[in-house]
Amino acid sequence: MMLGKNAGGLFWMFRYIERAENIARLLEAGWHIGLTRTGGVSEWQSILTTAGINAAYREKHDEYDPATVINFLLRDKTNPSSVMNAIEAARTNGRMVRTALSGEVWEAVNECWMSMRESLARPVTDRSLHDTLSTIRHGTAVVRGALHGTMLRNDIYAFSRLGTFIERADNTARILDVKYYVLLPSAAFVGSTIDNAQWEVILRSVSAERSYQWLNGGDVSPKGIAEFLILDKRMPRSLAFCYSKIGQYLEQLEQEYGARQDSQIRAAQVCERLKSATVQDIFEDGLHEFLTEVISDTSSLAQHIETDFRFYR
Repeated sequence: MMLGKNAGGLFWMFRYIERAENIARLLEAGWHIGLTRTGGVSEWQSILTTAGINAAYREKHDEYDPATVINFLLRDKTNPSSVMNAIEAARTNGRMVRTALSGEVWEAVNECWMSMRESLARPVTDRSLHDTLSTIRHGTAVVRGALHGTMLRNDIYAFSRLGTFIERADNTARILDVKYYVLLPSAAFVGSTIDNAQWEVILRSVSAERSYQWLNGGDVSPKGIAEFLILDKRMPRSLAFCYSKIGQYLEQLEQEYGARQDSQIRAAQVCERLKSATVQDIFEDGLHEFLTEVISDTSSLAQHIETDFRFYR
């Protein structure tokens, strides 16, 4: 069995890579939604709430000034979840497990870190935000591509992908939640032009607009988009897809190590719940409540994976 330190390093390296990209996507979604909003909760406060760091932000700042929020999320050294800190943490973990990585993966991580250090050396302005977010997404995509193209499909690969999909499932749930629970000012907006415009922004924020249109034509509806991002296993950022992959890689580790872990049982339970759910049931029971449960389950599952495989960092 791989040493817990190495397994944990791979798991967290790719969690941090995914987290950096997700913060960029969340910022982009909030920025675009802000262009369509008319009052209500500040979109910048909503982004921080969704990322789970609003309390940390409030300890340092009183106002939700766009430039301040943007730089807190991208480059503030006191924010553990800032993009710069996430990329640095990914590089640190990558250096720790460097012998387990192909040369291409390590080079991609290192180059991503150098690019981010240059891009985020100065405060990010409204004008430079789009280019900065594109740079982040490109850098993390190159790391992911190097992993896909050069690594053996063994336990090293499984731990790397587990980190990716745990983080991605959490992000998809959060980015949906910021739309429906936090950003929507009141029930009066549901079904309105502003509501539908915000849902389309959510699709763009997870690079899913074209895929959704291929499957649904011009029929853009909150339920249709929610079903696509929660239950459609063909969509690589949907909750159903992420959990199917989590289950797949935990099964691979069971075969390699000859032991079924508690985390595998828990992942199977979430997979079954997603498989049996319908979007109508989710909306009737409460989309926010459903997403909150998924976020909680994902956090708990990550902790069980760390315990099962004796991670330590």
